[in-house]
Amino acid sequence: MSTGNEEIDERLRLASPTIYEIIATEGEEELARSLPSLGWSGLIAGLCISFSIFCEGYIKYNLPAEGNYFLLENLGYTFGFVIVIIGRLQLFTENTITVVLPVLEKRTKRNFIRTLKLWGVVMMTNFIGTFIAAFLVVHYNFVPPELLSVFTEISRHAVDQDLLHIFQMAIPAGFLIACLVWMLPSARGGTEFWVIIMMTYIIAIGDFAHIVAGSAEAFLLLLQSQISVMKCLGFLMAASAGNIIGGTFMFAVLAYNQVKNER
Repeated sequence: MSTGNEEIDERLRLASPTIYEIIATEGEEELARSLPSLGWSGLIAGLCISFSIFCEGYIKYNLPAEGNYFLLENLGYTFGFVIVIIGRLQLFTENTITVVLPVLEKRTKRNFIRTLKLWGVVMMTNFIGTFIAAFLVVHYNFVPPELLSVFTEISRHAVDQDLLHIFQMAIPAGFLIACLVWMLPSARGGTEFWVIIMMTYIIAIGDFAHIVAGSAEAFLLLLQSQISVMKCLGFLMAASAGNIIGGTFMFAVLAYNQVKNER
């Protein structure tokens, strides 16, 4: 009889209030961590997420020059996210929902300040990590010039756009990352890997703007003097604002409202 109950438990999907509780609990744990711990985790995440652009570039570089391989190339974009999310590293866009749910539940000044501190530390250290990765690639010959040119071409396509367009394209990216975070508690038996691949692949083929992965692209261009400091800062601000709106003001608030009367 117990075996039958176990099979039923395995087949049942997690209810929305249960998912909410899992993510909110994770958010409380993140808010309770020390800022140095968050910072080191954010730095490593910045280094690792840079492999999204690098792996996309590796695939593009090794494909035949003739033909359109857009869908295949963009699979590479997902790899950095797999490393960061399965590695449980601090990525700013995940925190646009994870640490926001406890604030929505207990709207205190203390929780609000803790969230802003966490956002600030994680975003800054993510940027430091992506800047280090870009600096090493540009100035220390980790890749041949031909491959660096591919990275630059990919980066220019993502960054060298109107700031309003970047902001608009960052909103869906923030929403999709929040969707990913919401889906992960239900991912079982190795499906977590495929959920990450699926959601970040949509970001890639949709040409949506992800602030942390995009910062690696912006820094690559900046370090080669292909964009100005102001253009780089403009990209970072536009993409971060769009990601926050998509992840926090759209998905997180909607997720909270759908379960607040069931808890």
